Order: sequence, then structure tokens, then C-alpha cells
Amino acid sequence: MFRRLRPRVLAVPAALALVCGLAACGTGASDARASRSPGGSGSVTVFAAASLTGTFTELGKAFESANPGTKVTFNFGSSATLAQQIVQGAPADVFAAASPATMKTVADASLAGNPTTFARNELQIAVPADNPAKVDGLADLADPKVKTALCAEQVPCGAAAVKALDAAGLKVTPVTLEQDVKATLTKVELGEVDAALVYRTDVLASGGKVKGIDFPEADKAVNDYPIAALTKAPAGAQAQRFVDLVLSRQGRDVLTRAGFEAP
Repeated sequence: MFRRLRPRVLAVPAALALVCGLAACGTGASDARASRSPGGSGSVTVFAAASLTGTFTELGKAFESANPGTKVTFNFGSSATLAQQIVQGAPADVFAAASPATMKTVADASLAGNPTTFARNELQIAVPADNPAKVDGLADLADPKVKTALCAEQVPCGAAAVKALDAAGLKVTPVTLEQDVKATLTKVELGEVDAALVYRTDVLASGGKVKGIDFPEADKAVNDYPIAALTKAPAGAQAQRFVDLVLSRQGRDVLTRAGFEAP
């Protein structure tokens, strides 16, 4: 059973965000110091869901700044694929998944120590900025004239899409099934499809390249994100320090600004 963090308000005043860097003033500085290793050096390898690319890259830079001599290396991709790689012996120190099911694959192999839910994410319909197919709701994706991209069902964003479509009683035949949410969103950005079901955070990260459309059934398919230091982590204590940074106030602030919800 995953340990949940207590829900709390995560918003950060815009003025503070402008003035303070990740490891600068206020709580950010104390969080960075808390994750500092006395004289620590080496490498920390983090396997993380593709939807965490922006936030974890930012936190990785903060961790390196607080731990001179330490390099954080990321492997971003489908949580299902990353879980299989870890089980098959890929060297990794930390695993951050986009669903409890993919973390369970690692935990069942006795490779994940004490997973903790650190964020939640919700689906949106992503369409090109000019929305040429005039999509305005989930039912439009069932129209065979609307070219839709979905994540493959075995990955978290695909499993969430299936839940949402089932909740709406809809059958959608996608023109493509992608292996992670970034690849799915790219199909929309390139204009290769009219719509896709992706995470709200990925729509925000697109910087206006796509438009996000809310739909009520998304509430039935919210994904919890667990993180754990791996039991065979080569980096040992440094791996736990990275996890601690993600769970800290500083980590929550970074995640909230990217559109993630509190667990």
C-alpha cells in the first residue's frame, strides 16, 4: 500500500516565484539544504514518467546545485516500459511512475522501497491551436471523421483514457496508439491528428502549441504518481535525498506550477 501525502494547498504566489529561484529564498532554500549531502558526489539515475520531464529536469538542476559534484541522470519514458527495465536489471536509483499499477510491478519484485504518492494528474483533450475539427467535447472523438491519437492501453495515459471513455460510454477508434504521452501530444503539435487524450500538464508544457479542452469524465480517470528510492540503488543515500526533494515544499511548488494536483 502506497503512503499518501496529506492534501494541502500548493499554490505559490506569483511574485515569490519571480523573485526566488528553486534553491534561493524562503522554503526553497531550506528544502535544497535538506537534500544536500555532506561531501556527497557521484551520480543519481532517475527513471521517471514522460509527463514528468519538465518538472524533474528542473528539480534535478536544483539537486545538483545543492549537492556539488553530483550528477542527476534521467531516463524519461513510458512508466510501463521503465518498470520492466528496472525489473530486468537496468541500473536505476529512483523510480517515479505515472500510476500505482506500474509502481506495483517494481514493488512486487521487491525493488521499490516505501513508494509515496507525490502528485496527481488529469486528462484533457488536446487539439491544435486552431482546432480545425471543431472538437469541443469527448463525444466528438467518437466521430470517425475526427482523427484521434491515444496512448497505448498498457501505459498509464492509455489506461486513463480507457477509463474516461468507458465512463462516458464512448467507443473511439484511434488512428494511432503511442507508447507515451509525449509522443501522443507530438501528433497533435505536428497536425497529424485532430485530437488526443493527454495529461493537463502536457498541454500546459506545450507553450500554446495546442489547446486543452476539459471534459467531466476526466474526474473518473485521475492518475496518482508514486515515487520510491529503489532497494538496490547504487547511489544509496543520494537516491533518498532526491526523493525527499520531490516530496518537499520546493518539489510540490515546482509540480504545482506545472499543473499537477496535490495527492
